[in-house]
Amino acid sequence: MSRIPTHTVEDAPAASRPLLQKIVQSTPGGRAANLHAQMAHSPAVLTAYSSLRAVLTEHGTFDPKVGAALTLASAAGVGNGYMIRIAGRLAQMNGWTEEQVTALQTGKPTSDPKIDSLAGLVREAAANSGNVTDTTWKTAQQAGWSDEQLANAFAYLGATVFTAYFLNYAQTDLDI
Repeated sequence: MSRIPTHTVEDAPAASRPLLQKIVQSTPGGRAANLHAQMAHSPAVLTAYSSLRAVLTEHGTFDPKVGAALTLASAAGVGNGYMIRIAGRLAQMNGWTEEQVTALQTGKPTSDPKIDSLAGLVREAAANSGNVTDTTWKTAQQAGWSDEQLANAFAYLGATVFTAYFLNYAQTDLDI
């Protein structure tokens, strides 16, 4: 059972309403997911979440397909079922097949060793409080990822961990 109330745009705290309205307008179903409706209870949480997502869109250096893979691998590392479902849908919307989505969740090969190395890096970091072995780091470097790209991957990890931890903290009911 959820610990934090869910809100509509109309009953959310005033500072959350514009952000929640923007989220609702960009949602295919035309309503806020429980995740967003609960985050709206705290304008600071919803603003932080929205800011992380906006920064990834504006400053991220990965194409959406790679970003979706990183989000899914990070979600799998954290282990939150709600976040894994969101990230799995996002990955499929960005061109990953059902088999590849499963591979990204479980750490199995996707048929793209370069993506697998970076996904493995963020999955390991998500599961280990940001820590990765030197072997994992070097594998990603040897696959061709630059230092800038390895740093940028952390932004996807951070946004996913923020979201998944909130979902755990709030015990958000699955609605997707």
